[in-house]
Amino acid sequence: MAFNELNSVEHYIINQLSGVNLNDAVNEPKTGYSAYWNFKTNAELDRSVNEVLVERELKDALIRLNPEIADKEERADEIIYKLRAVLLAVNQIGLVKTNEEFLKWLTGEKTMPFGENNRHVPIRLIDFEDISNNNYTITNQFRIHHRETKIPDIVLLINGIPVVVGEAKTPIRPSISWLDGAHEIHDVYENAVPQLFVPNILSFATEGKELYYGAIRCPLEFWAPWRLENDEDGLAKRLGLGEVGKELSNLLHPARLLDILQNFTLFSSDNKKRRIKIIPRFQQYEGANKIVERVKEGRIKKGLIWHFQGSGKSFLMVFAAQKLRKSPELKSPTVIVLVDRTDLDTQISGTFNASDVANVETTDSISDLQKLLERDTRKIIISMIHKFRDAKSNMNTRENIIVLVDEAHRTQEGDLGRQMRAALPNAFLFGLTGTPVNKADKNTFWAFGSEEDEGGYMSRYTFHESIRDDATLPLHFEPRLVDVHVDKETIDKAMAEFKEQTALTDEEADALNRKSAKMAAFLKSPERVALIVSDIAKHFKEKVEPHGFKAMIVTPDRFACVQYKEELDKHFPEEASQVVISTSANDAFEFKQKWGIDKSRQEQIVDEFNDAQSDLKFIIVTAKLLTGFDAPILQTMYLDKSLKDHTLLQAICRTNRLYPGKSYGRIVDYFGVFDDAAKALQFDEESVKQVITNLSELREKLPKAMRDTLSHFKGVDRTIPGFEGLEAAQNAISTDEKKDAFAKDYKYLSKLWESISPDAILDIYNQDYKWLSQVFESVKPASDNVGKLLWMSLGPQTTKLIHENIHVGEVHQLEEFVLDADVIEDIFSNPDPKNAKKLEKILIKRFKKHEGDIRFKKLSERLEELRDRAEKGLITSIEFVKELCKIAKETVQAEKDQEQAFQEKTPQAALTELFLELKTDQTPAVVARIVDDIDAIVRVVRFPGWQQTSSGEREVQKSLRKALLKYKLHKDQLLFDRAYAYIKEYY
Repeated sequence: MAFNELNSVEHYIINQLSGVNLNDAVNEPKTGYSAYWNFKTNAELDRSVNEVLVERELKDALIRLNPEIADKEERADEIIYKLRAVLLAVNQIGLVKTNEEFLKWLTGEKTMPFGENNRHVPIRLIDFEDISNNNYTITNQFRIHHRETKIPDIVLLINGIPVVVGEAKTPIRPSISWLDGAHEIHDVYENAVPQLFVPNILSFATEGKELYYGAIRCPLEFWAPWRLENDEDGLAKRLGLGEVGKELSNLLHPARLLDILQNFTLFSSDNKKRRIKIIPRFQQYEGANKIVERVKEGRIKKGLIWHFQGSGKSFLMVFAAQKLRKSPELKSPTVIVLVDRTDLDTQISGTFNASDVANVETTDSISDLQKLLERDTRKIIISMIHKFRDAKSNMNTRENIIVLVDEAHRTQEGDLGRQMRAALPNAFLFGLTGTPVNKADKNTFWAFGSEEDEGGYMSRYTFHESIRDDATLPLHFEPRLVDVHVDKETIDKAMAEFKEQTALTDEEADALNRKSAKMAAFLKSPERVALIVSDIAKHFKEKVEPHGFKAMIVTPDRFACVQYKEELDKHFPEEASQVVISTSANDAFEFKQKWGIDKSRQEQIVDEFNDAQSDLKFIIVTAKLLTGFDAPILQTMYLDKSLKDHTLLQAICRTNRLYPGKSYGRIVDYFGVFDDAAKALQFDEESVKQVITNLSELREKLPKAMRDTLSHFKGVDRTIPGFEGLEAAQNAISTDEKKDAFAKDYKYLSKLWESISPDAILDIYNQDYKWLSQVFESVKPASDNVGKLLWMSLGPQTTKLIHENIHVGEVHQLEEFVLDADVIEDIFSNPDPKNAKKLEKILIKRFKKHEGDIRFKKLSERLEELRDRAEKGLITSIEFVKELCKIAKETVQAEKDQEQAFQEKTPQAALTELFLELKTDQTPAVVARIVDDIDAIVRVVRFPGWQQTSSGEREVQKSLRKALLKYKLHKDQLLFDRAYAYIKEYY
């Protein structure tokens, strides 16, 4: 039997979760199989194609789980009627809001007046305390009709309610991946049959190699893999059915699903006030549960959690706090979330508030915090650690106080940390950090690390794991040191004299520069700043802006921020950049008035920056927003400041957040800070290198990637233009397998190309890349084909190249050269032999094009004579290039003169000249008649501005083909191209 998605993946999932083997004719569950899920075919489910719920099963569960309903069974129908109303509301209020409403029913938050004297009692659809009291059903080919009929591969139901939808894809077609399944769920099913997803906990997709899952309306780039706890092999990520089966069994175990439903599901509002659903990634689920388990156990009173920057620590704390507060055995605990900076305070409290977590208090002063603790407040309290300064000892001695300390390093290790422990002697203390704690830094381990935890960490999620799991993006590092002599020893000495803290305030940053006056004078010299800003402007316009991303500029101090802003305004409109600094009491009044911003204004700027449609492209900072600033649209950081230790990694990780179309964060370093990064961070140098990719490494990978992609076309002559050349290329990759293999290599090459662009190294490969891009476009599947996801999402640079060189519906010459005065001037100024060779080829091609014209014939003879002199060694290579450029300039001028002469002709005269020029023995002599026919037909179909519309171009092309067909000239592609170019110009 051949392998396909049904027998090899879909049936495997059912077998893994229920024990039933649908590939076996006997089709009975394995004896003693411990799976919770019971398999039923779609036909065995007691429901019609229009019904989402299996109402018979749901009614049984309502009667079983609710004594008040058991007394009067018709009450179950009343509940089902209300649930149906929620399902139907999806068309009016949208999927996320109806899902939020339905989940309130699922988690027992809804009440009905079924008690004595119409007292409201909670309604249980699911038993969370004794999970064996629920019915768990798995089915496949679940037929459902709403706007149209759809058949998801896998559906899991609890008590007759569909809570999980899964899509299985074939494991044997290279171009098809889990992404195709996720696309089908997210873009097809959720829109065509939204009622099915109203009760949804999560959805998953797999092709038998990788498993990814996501919440409703979650964009595909935010779907996540599920990992196995304490499974080293799982962390190494073996591909294949065995691994996927283990992950599926773990993720879809009823206890896990119900835990996610009850404790790890959040509904939040984004900055456009749209509701979004959030479910945990594996590391958030594992980390939060470890905190809860340790508190419930009560034996160890502390723990250190290292989860890499950007992998979601804020949500981990929300999930942990929510589950701690909901745990009845903890008897209404107090959860204190401590942060060490104002901007972090804003981010954390914002995350809690946006997520609608109940009973959250934010304290504005030390006395407020002390009063809350002295009054024995049982809530989630968000505060800053410095508010513990001068706190009394034994302020609250309760044991069910849990303290979560964000960014647990440096500040928590001195007196503040000790005062916190003295004030809350019996509290549980959990430290969370996003940066690997310094090897030399033992105090953080003393404060939070438990001896019982291996390596001192209770939970560890490294940067390798976060990048592997697509939780964060890799960082590309681009050194662009300004060509000025720097006395590095003096700078380092000045730095050592004033030891930089973890997170400097703006005032401390100024003080640092006062300590190293030589350095400040060097960094802020107007000539240097102007040079850097000019480079930033060019870099941003070429590499950042076309992709729809934004940038941050980090300068040495507050006054440099202003300098950079003023210089940047020469390249961009004023509203394109914003300075975010604080001012001090000692600052001049004018400075404070112009540049000082308060907390609310800073929040406005951050919101504007996060808005893709706003004019704000750059934020200019020195110390603010380097930590606790979450802006996924930020892709590039221009760094011109010395950062060390944790601050360095925290700062550069501002760019690693996931965002549509973003494949990496980029650091453009003007200071030279990365040279000592591994030493400064004092941990494994190889680890740092894996987090941060130097662009020079990418350049080294390009030649091999180009060779690998071209290897699919061995023996194909890439110089053959027109349809013959394209046909030869397509024949080389004639099967699906060959096309998929080519697509895989091309996609890797295009990612490299986008990362490196517009580096000069690409010039060498430009022709080959253009050729490959056009072949790729010509064999790309139609948008409704399966497997399209391997073939989509090209970067802007590649898309632009394709758009510039491909015209739909025609086969054009695959090699187009640009030759103008600027190109010639560039070659003249930089006499590189490679460029000269390229120019030489362009000229030969141009002379061939103008064969028969006496002026171009003379230029061609001059070129031949020049080449002859160069081969005999009579002139130097530089003289050769300069002479070549002279010929090129004259060629460009001759073409301009010829073009001007053409423009003076009538359309018919121009076409007549063309046909006479191209006349051969096979071409009919009746040129005038052909021209008249073309002229008559084109004048009928054309309209003003037709050249700018695809429909206009299509109609004119069709008419031209029709006219040429009459004279059997329709197969002459060169004639068609030239004639169409004339029509486009003259009509």
